[in-house]
Amino acid sequence: MNRTPRQLGLMAAMAVVTGESVALGIFLTPASMAKSLGSPALLLAVWLGMALMAMCGALCYAELAVRFPESGGDYIYLRAGFGDRIAFLYGWMSTVVMYPGVAASLAVGSAAYVVVLAPQAPWFATFFPALLLIVFGGVNLLGTAFSGRLVSVVNVLKFVLLFGLVAWAAFSGKAHVANLAPFSMRRPGSDPLFGAIVGAIVAAFFSFGGWWEAGKIAGEVRNPKRTLPLAFVAGVALVIAIYLLITFTFIAVIPLGQLTSSTAFVAQFGAALFGSAGAKALSGCVLLCVFGGMSALMMAAPRVSFAMAQSGAFFAPFARLSHRFKTPVNAVLLQTGLALLVLFFGAFDRMLAYIIFTAVVFLGLTAATLFRLPERVDAWWFPAAPIFFIGCCAVLALLIMMHDPLPALIGTVVVLCGDPAGRWIERQRTATRRIVLERN
Repeated sequence: MNRTPRQLGLMAAMAVVTGESVALGIFLTPASMAKSLGSPALLLAVWLGMALMAMCGALCYAELAVRFPESGGDYIYLRAGFGDRIAFLYGWMSTVVMYPGVAASLAVGSAAYVVVLAPQAPWFATFFPALLLIVFGGVNLLGTAFSGRLVSVVNVLKFVLLFGLVAWAAFSGKAHVANLAPFSMRRPGSDPLFGAIVGAIVAAFFSFGGWWEAGKIAGEVRNPKRTLPLAFVAGVALVIAIYLLITFTFIAVIPLGQLTSSTAFVAQFGAALFGSAGAKALSGCVLLCVFGGMSALMMAAPRVSFAMAQSGAFFAPFARLSHRFKTPVNAVLLQTGLALLVLFFGAFDRMLAYIIFTAVVFLGLTAATLFRLPERVDAWWFPAAPIFFIGCCAVLALLIMMHDPLPALIGTVVVLCGDPAGRWIERQRTATRRIVLERN
């Protein structure tokens, strides 16, 4: 079996934990949540609930990553806990639908900010999403150590910039605590309460989401028993801190009653902080966050199809490592190609809407693996953390189903289509082995 060398340290693993979590959503989600909820107290409650869920999930994933320090993450864990069939359905969803959709969505979301920075060349924004996918796909062909250094540097710069924004708002006198008052009262024009809370919980979860990706690179992390728990817990703590700080900095600078749309908020917040140059300054911040998210995603995502191929559940060529760079070259090319295909057809919004429900279900199942392992977990947080995390996933899935059932049902059907696909792949592999044996 091909083994990927362990070349990644704590900084790279933390960067993968924080990369997707702090991307495009760091500027859009808090603004849309604040406008919809209309109350700083409700906003704080949603974020704290999501923070507790994420930290419980981080503890679960850290334990699984230590027990199975192999590349592949959730696919490896689900295979150990629930067998090949469930694991393949997760791998099918991730490889064919979810990760191409997320990558295309991030790439397209960045184009609007490129236009702000380069208004004299609007044609560049048209090609920028595809260029972004190709560049970060190419980076991940050039070696795990190189891509690990890049994701670390980009994500360190991103957090320096975000904490710098908070500090500037506080010390420049642009932020006013009085703008948070009244703290618990909802502002006029807020959305109906139930729909606002459901929408805010779903938005917060997927804006926060992605911290679990570090498990996918576990096979390439040095000293995984020490590094991975630190990366998960410290990374999630950092994400929690920055979301709370950025969210309440936004409101302290621009009162809830003055918020416009979430898409216009970047320019609005930038103008409040930096005047006429604010839109460009904040657009640069957004792009840096997108680069951090894209670098982490394009590193982690190909490890799923790589792990599937290694286990015999997927086509064998995707288990191949580059002789020179020791990267899963065909898996990287597959993920990049699928993302470009989704980008070309413009289907990423629908794909992500369809897959949200099943993605949450698989997260809950992954944590439930801890109860199905032969060796019991011996940790202070067990079984409280996985029970709470699984319960949150169940409630979130129920809310998604109640709020918008049709996309959830379509997404479930799409995932279940992986079962005949898996059977067909297995028949093809069996037929190929039979031909090879007959020739020998």
